[in-house]
Amino acid sequence: MSVKASEVDFDNLGFDYMDLPFRFRAYYRDGQWQEAGLTDDPNIHISEGSTILHYGQGSFEGLKAYRTKDGSINLFRPDENAKRMAKSCERLLMPTFPEDKFVDAVKQVVKANKDFVPAYGNGGTLYLRPYMVGVGGNIGVHPAKEYIFSIFAMPVGNYFKGGLTPTAFITSEYDRAAHKGTGANKVGGNYAASLFPGQFAHENGYSDCIYLDPVSHRKVEEVGSANFFGITKDNVFVTPKSPSILPSITKFSLLYLAKERLGLGTEQGDVYVDQFDRFKEAGACGTAAVISPIGSVTHEGNKHVFYSETEVGPVTKELYDTLTGIQFGDVEAPEGWIQKVDVD
Repeated sequence: MSVKASEVDFDNLGFDYMDLPFRFRAYYRDGQWQEAGLTDDPNIHISEGSTILHYGQGSFEGLKAYRTKDGSINLFRPDENAKRMAKSCERLLMPTFPEDKFVDAVKQVVKANKDFVPAYGNGGTLYLRPYMVGVGGNIGVHPAKEYIFSIFAMPVGNYFKGGLTPTAFITSEYDRAAHKGTGANKVGGNYAASLFPGQFAHENGYSDCIYLDPVSHRKVEEVGSANFFGITKDNVFVTPKSPSILPSITKFSLLYLAKERLGLGTEQGDVYVDQFDRFKEAGACGTAAVISPIGSVTHEGNKHVFYSETEVGPVTKELYDTLTGIQFGDVEAPEGWIQKVDVD
């Protein structure tokens, strides 16, 4: 049975699944998208031969809805999520869900679950999880003939405990994804590969692990389930560039804001793990993480501290305030970044 808004402790939200009253669902059969709409059924019913179960043919996305000061609800660049999901689907030979219908479906889910969007000033958001899976009776290693596209939602707090508080990370000897594999796509296999090293990091007191490039193990790629950024001593916002890094919508937004709003230099390039001294601040960024300051990184037993292990750096703080200000409607957004959800 779905949860009621009155049963949710909005002041103590974690990052956990909740069965909200409504989700969107669409079915692909006979070469085209067919029935679609809202449903109150949290379960999907699939064949035991479905490709998602055996060959991992599935992709997903993550985005949020934000309550503003006037009570309205914002979406942050949902069209970019639609485009990124389309690329993930193309990589796995799945049909794409049209961008306009994707955005409309997101709005339908938010509107239907509007009572679960945390109040302005609470710090929480409504997290939305679109996903697509290959289904039907298959067993050969080939694409499915049928697919399910769905979007569910849940109110969430901070992904990393502590919010905008620096935390510690450790590099991993394991690879998140192959150099020319599916690292640039949001697919389940990348995350399955991260479970073991992520658990090791948590058990040893770290927020998560940092993955190095799978070719040389010398360059930073991703910070667990988020992208890495560093602020150099001469005020350049730097993020890694690699064919196995997920193209983060938050990261590209920060690249724009760093240059256009904060006047920083920007750079996408190699970030060598033995050259952390070039950065005065560092952080992890993504839809779930937003911006999480990195206090330290331990690599091969050596610990490097950035700005502070207890206080957020001033540039990181300004980037966070600017980004979240846009998302919650307090700061003017670049054209096209914010879409309103009609909840009347």
